[in-house]
Amino acid sequence: MGKKSRERSLGENEAQAVNKMLRISPQKLNLVAGMIRGKKVSKALADLTFSRKRIAGDVKKTLESAIANAENNHDLDVDGLVVAEAYVGKNLVMKRGRPRARGRYGRILKPFAQITIVVRQVEETA
Repeated sequence: MGKKSRERSLGENEAQAVNKMLRISPQKLNLVAGMIRGKKVSKALADLTFSRKRIAGDVKKTLESAIANAENNHDLDVDGLVVAEAYVGKNLVMKRGRPRARGRYGRILKPFAQITIVVRQVEETA
Protein backbone atom coordinates (compact mmCIF):
# COMPACT_ATOMS: atom_id res chain seq x y z
CA MET A 1 0.00 0.00 0.00
CA GLY A 2 3.06 2.23 0.22
CA LYS A 3 4.52 4.55 -2.33
CA LYS A 4 6.13 3.11 -5.45
CA SER A 5 9.90 3.03 -5.18
CA ARG A 6 11.67 5.39 -7.52
CA GLU A 7 14.02 4.06 -10.18
CA ARG A 8 17.66 4.38 -9.19
CA SER A 9 19.26 7.20 -11.16
CA LEU A 10 22.80 5.83 -10.76
CA GLY A 11 24.35 2.67 -12.13
CA GLU A 12 24.82 -0.51 -10.13
CA ASN A 13 28.50 0.28 -9.60
CA GLU A 14 27.97 3.87 -8.40
CA ALA A 15 27.14 5.68 -5.17
CA GLN A 16 26.74 9.35 -4.36
CA ALA A 17 26.65 11.85 -1.52
CA VAL A 18 25.30 15.40 -1.51
CA ASN A 19 26.26 18.21 0.85
CA LYS A 20 23.97 21.24 0.83
CA MET A 21 24.14 24.69 2.37
CA LEU A 22 27.92 25.11 2.29
CA ARG A 23 28.75 28.73 3.14
CA ILE A 24 31.03 29.46 0.20
CA SER A 25 30.55 30.71 -3.32
CA PRO A 26 30.03 28.00 -5.95
CA GLN A 27 32.99 29.35 -7.94
CA LYS A 28 35.40 28.78 -5.04
CA LEU A 29 33.91 25.37 -4.24
CA ASN A 30 34.32 24.32 -7.87
CA LEU A 31 38.08 24.86 -7.59
CA VAL A 32 38.24 22.25 -4.82
CA ALA A 33 35.88 19.89 -6.67
CA GLY A 34 38.14 20.13 -9.72
CA MET A 35 41.08 18.90 -7.64
CA ILE A 36 39.46 15.51 -7.02
CA ARG A 37 37.58 14.79 -10.27
CA GLY A 38 38.68 11.54 -11.91
CA LYS A 39 41.10 10.52 -9.14
CA LYS A 40 41.14 7.36 -7.07
CA VAL A 41 39.43 7.95 -3.72
CA SER A 42 42.59 7.32 -1.70
CA LYS A 43 44.49 9.99 -3.69
CA ALA A 44 41.52 12.38 -3.52
CA LEU A 45 41.27 12.01 0.27
CA ALA A 46 45.00 12.69 0.61
CA ASP A 47 44.72 15.80 -1.58
CA LEU A 48 41.80 17.15 0.45
CA THR A 49 43.52 16.40 3.76
CA PHE A 50 46.54 18.52 2.88
CA SER A 51 44.75 21.23 0.93
CA ARG A 52 45.00 24.75 2.29
CA LYS A 53 41.48 25.70 1.19
CA ARG A 54 39.00 26.26 4.02
CA ILE A 55 36.20 24.29 2.37
CA ALA A 56 38.37 21.21 1.70
CA GLY A 57 37.34 19.70 5.06
CA ASP A 58 33.65 19.79 4.12
CA VAL A 59 34.37 18.31 0.69
CA LYS A 60 36.42 15.56 2.34
CA LYS A 61 33.51 14.79 4.66
CA THR A 62 31.19 14.51 1.64
CA LEU A 63 33.64 12.22 -0.17
CA GLU A 64 33.91 9.99 2.91
CA SER A 65 30.10 9.83 3.01
CA ALA A 66 30.00 8.76 -0.66
CA ILE A 67 32.60 6.06 0.07
CA ALA A 68 30.57 4.84 3.07
CA ASN A 69 27.40 4.76 0.92
CA ALA A 70 29.21 2.70 -1.70
CA GLU A 71 30.52 0.24 0.89
CA ASN A 72 27.47 -0.16 3.12
CA ASN A 73 24.49 0.43 0.83
CA HIS A 74 25.75 -0.93 -2.50
CA ASP A 75 28.41 -3.48 -1.48
CA LEU A 76 31.16 -1.94 -3.61
CA ASP A 77 34.88 -2.48 -3.09
CA VAL A 78 36.46 0.63 -1.57
CA ASP A 79 39.88 -0.01 -3.13
CA GLY A 80 38.47 0.13 -6.66
CA LEU A 81 36.54 3.40 -6.32
CA VAL A 82 37.24 6.55 -8.32
CA VAL A 83 35.59 9.96 -8.14
CA ALA A 84 33.48 9.76 -11.28
CA GLU A 85 31.71 13.11 -10.87
CA ALA A 86 32.06 16.05 -8.53
CA TYR A 87 29.81 18.92 -9.46
CA VAL A 88 28.76 22.10 -7.71
CA GLY A 89 25.44 23.92 -7.69
CA LYS A 90 24.11 27.19 -6.37
CA ASN A 91 22.00 27.32 -3.24
CA LEU A 92 20.41 30.30 -1.56
CA VAL A 93 22.01 33.74 -1.35
CA MET A 94 21.66 35.80 1.82
CA LYS A 95 21.25 39.48 1.03
CA ARG A 96 22.90 41.83 3.47
CA GLY A 97 23.76 45.48 3.23
CA ARG A 98 25.91 48.25 4.53
CA PRO A 99 25.33 51.98 4.51
CA ARG A 100 27.66 53.81 2.17
CA ALA A 101 28.48 57.45 1.53
CA ARG A 102 25.90 60.03 0.44
CA GLY A 103 22.92 58.02 1.64
CA ARG A 104 23.53 55.02 -0.57
CA TYR A 105 23.29 51.36 0.26
CA GLY A 106 25.94 48.77 -0.57
CA ARG A 107 24.59 45.28 -1.24
CA ILE A 108 26.50 42.39 0.25
CA LEU A 109 25.67 38.95 -1.15
CA LYS A 110 26.55 35.92 0.93
CA PRO A 111 26.17 32.89 -1.36
CA PHE A 112 25.73 29.27 -0.39
CA ALA A 113 26.60 26.26 -2.54
CA GLN A 114 26.07 22.52 -2.67
CA ILE A 115 28.31 19.71 -3.90
CA THR A 116 27.42 16.29 -5.28
CA ILE A 117 30.08 13.59 -5.41
CA VAL A 118 29.54 10.35 -7.36
CA VAL A 119 32.02 7.49 -6.87
CA ARG A 120 32.22 4.58 -9.30
CA GLN A 121 33.83 1.18 -8.95
CA VAL A 122 36.18 0.40 -11.80
CA GLU A 123 37.77 -2.93 -12.62
CA GLU A 124 41.54 -2.90 -12.43
CA THR A 125 43.20 -3.63 -15.77
CA ALA A 126 46.10 -5.99 -15.11
